[in-house]
Amino acid sequence: MSLNPALRASISADLDQTIADYKHFHRTPELSMQETNTAAEIASRLQALGLQTHIFGGTGVVAVIENGAGPVIGYRADIDGLPITEDTGYDYASTAEGALPDGETTKVMHGCGHDTHITVGLYLAKHLVAHRNLWSGTVVMLFQPGEETGQGARAMLDDGLWDEIVRPEVIFGQHVWPGAAGHLYVSSGTAMAMSDCLRVTVKGKQAHGSQPENAIDPIVLGAYMITRLQSVVSREISGRDMSVVTVGTFHGGLKENIIPDSAEFKLNIRTFTEEVRAVVLDRVRRIILAEAQASGAPEPEIEEMYRFPRCFNDPEETESFLTHAGAELGAEQVHLTEPATGSEDVGAFGDDIGVPYVYWFFGGYSPEKFADGQTPPGNHSPFFAPDDVETTLETGIRAALSAVLSKVGKDRE
Repeated sequence: MSLNPALRASISADLDQTIADYKHFHRTPELSMQETNTAAEIASRLQALGLQTHIFGGTGVVAVIENGAGPVIGYRADIDGLPITEDTGYDYASTAEGALPDGETTKVMHGCGHDTHITVGLYLAKHLVAHRNLWSGTVVMLFQPGEETGQGARAMLDDGLWDEIVRPEVIFGQHVWPGAAGHLYVSSGTAMAMSDCLRVTVKGKQAHGSQPENAIDPIVLGAYMITRLQSVVSREISGRDMSVVTVGTFHGGLKENIIPDSAEFKLNIRTFTEEVRAVVLDRVRRIILAEAQASGAPEPEIEEMYRFPRCFNDPEETESFLTHAGAELGAEQVHLTEPATGSEDVGAFGDDIGVPYVYWFFGGYSPEKFADGQTPPGNHSPFFAPDDVETTLETGIRAALSAVLSKVGKDRE
């Protein structure tokens, strides 16, 4: 089912303003769970459409678009930025700043494209409100904070989201990434990896650098732990299973001739199944504790920083999405892909109440960015931002409308 011509005309007529709004949100990102101004603006724009807004999880915004009898559909867009100094060179680049949890000031950018998600979500709501004659049912708009830290979906749910808001029968969502503008990419079944982030505090014994015999060196001990952790994937996980173990930070000591009493590293684990997740977490803990014991060191502290749930696209709903999105954009523009090893907390909204969901990607780059085998900047890069903004936003809006109207559109049969 392709979109009604009147709806397509509205999308085209609004494109200049859509792009202007996108650039505004790009300039004004806020860090995870601190999206106060962003949430206020989203709420204001939804209220201007005549919708009542609700706040969940501190800075999550929800609006319910009611339009007679019919299915109840959810659509989710995330809204937070990242602690990255933007280096895209665009005249609408972000110069915003924010404060990290430890109080440190940092530059902030929408380095994962959530500015496009906000914009697409707002225009999805606008077009649904403006064209009520084309559909019947209820659409729940979810603007979620804190995706980057895995906090936001859980915060909204723990704040009573599905106790107060009508529960959808299926939930849709999408994410911009370094694919070709105008194209969609979706996986059936497992769509994205689960993720666990741990902080490890290695404990030792301080001494002067000239007297190592009086120390238990946490830097050397930490290095052994980190080296040994690389064997978890290569030697303790079947080659048929996917897992990634990455140590992203390692800090210890303040002076070159003092052996410190502690060091710290943080690691990130990606897996596709709960069974493999449990094995990897067990092996990681075993190695860390055993290396400490082998060095005669105190037991280290292993703290869970955050975790991302599974993202599992319902196969039947995914097949339906492929059909309807292909009818709107062209089957050659919609691709069935392998699961991504990145992580998302969107699945929590559906898993929490046992309803299916479909989450897909849409490209943000023009063909020139792929010339001669080039790879454009990816998400979380200081250089990441769509260069074909018009096609990116238009595709996102058309994909969102195709998914939602496949369930509530009057001509969906």
